[in-house]
Amino acid sequence: MPYSCSIYGIGVLANREIPGVPTSPILSVDLQITLGSLPDWISKKDLANIKPFFASDYSDDSGQPLVRFFAYSDYYRFLYSDQTEFVVNSEGTEIWGSWPESLTLEDAATYLLGPVMGFVLLLRGVVCLHASAIVVGNEAIALLGPAGSGKSTTAAAFANQGYSILAEDVVTLDDRADHFLVRPAYPCIRLWPGAVAALFGTDDCLPRLTPNWDKRYLDLKQNFPREPLSLAAIYHLDSRRDEPEAPYVTALDKSDRLMSLVANTYATKLMNKEMRAREFELLTRVSQHVPLRRVTPHTDTSRIPELCDCIIEDFASLNPSPLEDTALHV
Repeated sequence: MPYSCSIYGIGVLANREIPGVPTSPILSVDLQITLGSLPDWISKKDLANIKPFFASDYSDDSGQPLVRFFAYSDYYRFLYSDQTEFVVNSEGTEIWGSWPESLTLEDAATYLLGPVMGFVLLLRGVVCLHASAIVVGNEAIALLGPAGSGKSTTAAAFANQGYSILAEDVVTLDDRADHFLVRPAYPCIRLWPGAVAALFGTDDCLPRLTPNWDKRYLDLKQNFPREPLSLAAIYHLDSRRDEPEAPYVTALDKSDRLMSLVANTYATKLMNKEMRAREFELLTRVSQHVPLRRVTPHTDTSRIPELCDCIIEDFASLNPSPLEDTALHV
């Protein structure tokens, strides 16, 4: 039975339910996803001698790159070292995915909802940040930073305080000339056990993301926004420090703003020259019109709620509209 849902504002029709994404009515089918098989025509392609457009710097135990990305004339291909594979047509309107019997649909969905969908958005002209986004009032603020900086953990702490989470891992910069929109992603935050323990007391109090992985997920279906929101500020998570003043927020130097954005765009290594040019022009405008702030967290994870309060207080100082009673509201 066909399954419809919305991911990053894209109307999706899939042949199977996508873990972590609830079914919902859609106005139009913008993307078709076939899970469990690849298109028949791909078996007729000569793929053996084609070099990847990109290969991950990280490898598995056998020395195989964790992911290889191939760009052909009429489609793109993601091939992971665990033999999970995705094929995307050149228009970004169809996705096919397959995985070995040792893995599950949940395993494949972690790739689909992150790198694959991030690339589909690029094909559709939408630049994305490697970030999380929370709802404050009727606006979105993004939590930016490289892998391991604590974006998801901080977003989960905001959720624990009653704030709605608009996106996790991939934050769209939907260009509206004089402002930028963040689209709703999917109602789930993925967390490592250590982060779960720091926020909720024990590392096993949330369900596993997949049976084959120790990562957990926080269900956000109860308080998930349905409409895109304007991006009002970006907070760059800096290195944690063991100092009495932390956590604290400071201004990000004007010279560092654009580089902060460029260094934290999503799927940047998969871009061609045209995509990179479009990205740079858009990020330049974002750096000029959206406040960018530097956040210094404390090394003590018990102070993460204090970090959230620090960000909200700083945002209130930037935003002339009152922010009271923003928690528990979409």
